[in-house]
Amino acid sequence: SSIQTIGEEQIQNPYTELLVLKGHQDIVRFLVQIDDCRFASAGDDGIIFLWNAQTGEKLFELRGHTHKITAIAPFSSSDASEEKKHLILTASADRTVIVWDCTSGRQVQKVSCFHSTVKCLTVLQRLDVWLSGGSDLCVWNRKLDLLCKTSHLTDAGISALVELPKNCVAAAVGRELIIFRLVASNDGSEGWNVLEVKRLVDHQDNILSLVSVNDLTFVTGSHVGELIVWDALDWTKQASECNFWDSSVHPDVQPEIKLSQSPNETSVQHLTSDEECVFAAVGKGIYVYNLQMKRVIACQRTAHDSSVLHIERLPNRQLISCSEDGSVRIWELREKQQLPAEPVPTGFFNMWGFGRANKQANQAAKKMQENTPAYFLELVGDLIGHSSAVQMFLYFGELGLATCSADHLIILWKDGERESRLRSLTLFQKLAQNGDLQLKF
Repeated sequence: SSIQTIGEEQIQNPYTELLVLKGHQDIVRFLVQIDDCRFASAGDDGIIFLWNAQTGEKLFELRGHTHKITAIAPFSSSDASEEKKHLILTASADRTVIVWDCTSGRQVQKVSCFHSTVKCLTVLQRLDVWLSGGSDLCVWNRKLDLLCKTSHLTDAGISALVELPKNCVAAAVGRELIIFRLVASNDGSEGWNVLEVKRLVDHQDNILSLVSVNDLTFVTGSHVGELIVWDALDWTKQASECNFWDSSVHPDVQPEIKLSQSPNETSVQHLTSDEECVFAAVGKGIYVYNLQMKRVIACQRTAHDSSVLHIERLPNRQLISCSEDGSVRIWELREKQQLPAEPVPTGFFNMWGFGRANKQANQAAKKMQENTPAYFLELVGDLIGHSSAVQMFLYFGELGLATCSADHLIILWKDGERESRLRSLTLFQKLAQNGDLQLKF
């Protein structure tokens, strides 16, 4: 299907105002939320900015890295004896990690003992430790003491981490998924040991995205369009979707749905989820995978003109996606009106990768269509403002949406009606204070 367009009258798109935030001198790749109204941005210029999401005010400019930022993570203090502190961790290609105080904008501490670039950071709030992933997996405490580390894994290193139950984490290392467990030392000290528990080699290509659904499930996506659902407790494979299904090789196995037709556009760039579904950015498209049904229930194969880089679920059955083409789009997951069942042509099943087109498959699929609701993704908003690839975004509810791009800009998208009401209220209050407002009855 061709790319969808939306008219100038975007009734369901509230973001009719925008604030352009300038300061970065290179690609802005990361946005991280600090609290309800503050966020940090970072990218290839090695600078971190702290912003007010309501006003767009630049709060602090954090300089300490000499190369591009490769990872960023919030780290809030949980010590009951002191006032809660908001910290952020930043990793850079200069092989350092810096801890920043978001209240003062000052550098708290810097670690420079890494042998390679740290590609990902994960905070385990329950254990009050944080992990850095590169050629090794390192465990640190709040004081930046190195508690333990793994031996050298691979030159490629860890590209992504996700927290699992029972003090475990899953690390993506190339096409392998390595499960590590953190174990407290028996000698009563604050020391930890990190143990490799299992290696999962079900993916055929590099793992690009990881997402935790809940304490029971997590999902991974790879460069060649594989999506695998895992049990978070015993790390067994629960379900999968692949784009290279061949029924002749596995005739007795349930056929799987193809996520995309072109092998050049099947990369699973980003995953997000709620309790029911996993939302996957696959090539130029968006796919909604239902965890209970174990199948794709809705898709938009050409959601953007170029690869979708980031996708998030909103509370109101909406999705937001951004792309290399510079666009940001709002989608709504809707249920189709069921029509009387009709014979389904064979081509439909070939398109979705159901394997051999036989009578039994047709009947089973027809029955499935009759008994399960059908969904579709409708484009309800198109946010045009960036001139280059939009890397990611943050959703702040009533305060709007923040996006970052390769055009060096951050844009705050605001609800126009809400902002207009706030301005009117402010003006009304000022007039009342100055005595210029006279109420006539």
